[in-house]
Amino acid sequence: QVQLVESGGGLVQPGGSLTLTCVAPESSLRINAMDWYRQAPGEERELVASVISSGSTKYADSVKGRFTLSRDNAKNTVHLQMDSLKPEDTAVYYCNATLLWEGRWFFEVWGQGAQVTVSA
Repeated sequence: QVQLVESGGGLVQPGGSLTLTCVAPESSLRINAMDWYRQAPGEERELVASVISSGSTKYADSVKGRFTLSRDNAKNTVHLQMDSLKPEDTAVYYCNATLLWEGRWFFEVWGQGAQVTVSA
């Protein structure tokens, strides 16, 4: 089945860390490129980080130096490590990927979202 499953959200104090994980659970799926977005209440969805097939990454200025993407191709998994979290990082985070499955490309496949709340 062509899907992405997210995990790792939660409540953390300012300055703390969380790691979000997005996995394509079907073993024959391959993640080509992945974007991470976030959406806070009443706000537009914001692109925060991207990783392409080569492993090259890009980050929004608001998270640069604090967030780190890594991918484990053997496990069809991408991790978003979030450090030095701030209250303004509070949002629902979504992964979005281009997937290859049995020779077919699937674009704009979304995870279910993970709530991240940064609060004292």
